[in-house]
Amino acid sequence: MSLLVVGLSHRSAPVSVLERAALAADTQAKLLQDTLAAEPAAEAAVLATCNRIELYADVDKFHAGVAELSTLLSVHCGVGIDELTPYLYVHYEDRAVHHLFSVACGLDSMVVGEGQILGQMKDALALGQELHSAGRLLNDLFQQALRVGKRAHSETGIDRAGQSLVTFGLEQLAAGGPVEPWASGKRALVIGAGSMSSLAATTLARAGVVELVIANRTIDRAERLAAALADQTGPGLTARAVPMDEVPGELSRADLTVSCTGATGLVLTGEAVATAVAERAGESFLLDLAMPRDIDPAAHRVDGVRLVDIETLAEASADAPMAADVDRVRGIVSEEVAAFGAAQRAAHITPTVVALRTMAADVVASEIARLDGRLPGLDDKQRAEITQTVRRVVDKLLHAPTVRVKQLAGEPGGAGYADALRELFDLDPQAVAAVSRADSTDPGQERA
Repeated sequence: MSLLVVGLSHRSAPVSVLERAALAADTQAKLLQDTLAAEPAAEAAVLATCNRIELYADVDKFHAGVAELSTLLSVHCGVGIDELTPYLYVHYEDRAVHHLFSVACGLDSMVVGEGQILGQMKDALALGQELHSAGRLLNDLFQQALRVGKRAHSETGIDRAGQSLVTFGLEQLAAGGPVEPWASGKRALVIGAGSMSSLAATTLARAGVVELVIANRTIDRAERLAAALADQTGPGLTARAVPMDEVPGELSRADLTVSCTGATGLVLTGEAVATAVAERAGESFLLDLAMPRDIDPAAHRVDGVRLVDIETLAEASADAPMAADVDRVRGIVSEEVAAFGAAQRAAHITPTVVALRTMAADVVASEIARLDGRLPGLDDKQRAEITQTVRRVVDKLLHAPTVRVKQLAGEPGGAGYADALRELFDLDPQAVAAVSRADSTDPGQERA
C-alpha cells in the first residue's frame, strides 16, 4: 500500500472555485466513508480549511487511486470533475509526506508561517480516528506532521515571518499597519463562534476594542465565548452575545465586523451592508474569513465600506517572509521526510522479523519436545539448561541478520529485504500477514 494525496488549494485554484468546493463537517465524514468503500483505498483522511481541501489515502494502485480520489472530491464538493481536474494536484509516497509536512509548518499557507493549520490538522486526525478511517499509516503520518510543525515553530523564527489569517486580514483593513492601536476604542461585531471567529474575537479584545458583540446561530456558544473574553480582558471591554436575527442592527453600530461562519449562502448581502452604513457615521470595516464567502462582494462598491475577504488576502499575501527562516524550515521538512520514510520502511519489515522469530521459537519447542521423548531420564534442571542453551544459540544466530535487515530496510530501496527474508527462510506468508493485521488493530492515539 502507498500514500497518495489529491487536493486543491489557494495555490492551484482561484477563490471562486475554492468557495464552491468548500466541505461542511458532515460532508467530510461522508467523503471519508465513501473513500474507504472505494476499492483502491485502505485508509483515508481529509484536511479541509478555508483555502485547501486535500484527501489523503493509503492506496494499492496509483492510477486507479488518483482517478477514484479525484472523482470522490468532485462528487462531495459539488464541482464537476471536468471543471475541477485542472486545479487538482497529486503527490505520491515521499512527495505526499513532504507536502503534508510543509503544510504543517505553514510553508504552503496563504500567510506563510501561520500556526492555525496545526489545529486544523489535529481536527483532521481526530475525525479520521473517530470514523476509524485513519489506520497505522495515516495516524503515524499526521502525528509526525504535527510534531514537525511544532518543531519548525520552536526552532526557527517562522512565527515572525507569518501571522494567523485573522491578524493578516485585520492588518489589511488597517492599511498594512499593526492591529493595535488601529482597533483600539472601536466597536466590533464577530459573526460566528467557531475556531476562526474565536481567534478573531480574542485578537480584537487584546487589541483594545471597547465593545465586542458575538453573533451565532447557537446562542449558547456565543454566550460562552463572550463570557470567556470578558473574564480574560477585565472591565475595559464590554462583551455580549446576540442571536443572528439581531445582526443587521448590530452591523449599523459596529465600526468593525469580522464574519466566519459555516453557512453555505451569504450572511450579509450587499443591500444589508448598504442599509447599515447609511444608518451610521464613519467608515465601516468588514473582514470576511469564510469559505464560501459570508459577505456579498458587492459590499466593495458601497460608499464608506472597506471590505477584505479571502480573495483580497490571496492577492496581498505575496509579500516575501523572512527568507532565512523559511530556508531553515525547508531543511527541517526534508530531514523529517527522510526520517519518516526510513521509519516506515523499517516498520514494514517488522512483521517478517516477528514471524521469523516465532518460527524459530516453534522449532526450538519442537526439538525440545523430541528430546524429551528420546531422553526421558532428564531431570527438570537438566531439561531447563538444555532448553536455555538451544534458545541462546538460536537467538545469537538470528540477532545479527535481523538487526542488520532492519537497518537495511530503513534505507532507500530497502523495501525488498522483507521479501528476501521470507524467501530465504521459507516463511508462511499467512503468518506474516497475521502479524501485520494484529499490529494494525492498534494504530495508537495522538502522541504529538
